[in-house]
Amino acid sequence: MTNKKTTSKKYQFSGKTIECFFDAEFSEIENLVKRENTIFITDENIFAKQSEKFSGWQTIVIKAGEPFKNQKAVAEVINQLIELQADRQSFIVGIGGGVVTDITGFVASIYMRGVKFGFVPTSILAMVDASIGGKNGIDVGVYKNLVGIIRHPEFLLYDYSFLETLPDAEWINGFAEIIKHACIKDKEMFDFLEENSLDKFQNSHEFTGKLIEKNVDIKYNVVSNDEYETGERKLLNFGHTIGHAIENVSKLAHGHAISIGMVAACIISQKVNGFSVADGQKIEALLSKYKLPVALNFDKEKTWEILQHDKKKSGTDMSFVVLDAIGKGAVKKISLSDLREIFNELF
Repeated sequence: MTNKKTTSKKYQFSGKTIECFFDAEFSEIENLVKRENTIFITDENIFAKQSEKFSGWQTIVIKAGEPFKNQKAVAEVINQLIELQADRQSFIVGIGGGVVTDITGFVASIYMRGVKFGFVPTSILAMVDASIGGKNGIDVGVYKNLVGIIRHPEFLLYDYSFLETLPDAEWINGFAEIIKHACIKDKEMFDFLEENSLDKFQNSHEFTGKLIEKNVDIKYNVVSNDEYETGERKLLNFGHTIGHAIENVSKLAHGHAISIGMVAACIISQKVNGFSVADGQKIEALLSKYKLPVALNFDKEKTWEILQHDKKKSGTDMSFVVLDAIGKGAVKKISLSDLREIFNELF
């Protein structure tokens, strides 16, 4: 890379090494891919706000938002790849938030049985979570990420200038995953978040960049220890089991739903794992500080119905992520009958 301020870090997995370029400039992508065989995938919002970055590149523009992360969108992208005469030497780069990176990774993994791809995450959520770890999934109806594959990108390039046009709502959305990482793995980061504020991060690329890099480290370290989610990686689902179900029924933004899910998981942790009520209150206070919701009236019957189709369900049990303490998560099997009883008492 030519830019002196850019720092890179490599993460090793069973089948490959991934390189992350932090505090980079988008133009540096020229050093990573060849223009003539590269195809960008982005969404209509990013393309409209950052059109100059795509000049001279073959680009597929998809509709923005979770409702379009589905099989129809995948088919449309594949048809456009065919029209662009993409072959096995083509390289695909997903530039956008979690929907773009999921669709890009999924399509690249199945097109011609797999072509290489990379990511330029443009939202906080994508930078700290969605683009990391190799999971590429799409939704089927109300069931989130029901179809997918685990396959890693070649690289991630972090250009923090994309955050300058990120709406406030998307900053808030992304901080749910940052708080999740702190809850399951890093009490020190939890304390750091308590001492600071959303405004401070929004006003400093340098400050935010360090936080993003810390979260990338946390997630990649968890994933490298358990690439195919047989053990420790399950911790990353903290707040997601109930959160995903609420997200689909109540049509909340992902981070908002995961925030509610984390509060629910704290209550469940208190019931089945002896988690401290005081620590649960601290987590609620931190979520509120970062403008995330901590309570919700929702349709429990519909939500429970979706919850029972969660991938973490096995027979009459659910693998559920609970907390031993702030900064220390654990996976506990809970019978569906016990979970239903606690679920009915939530909020």
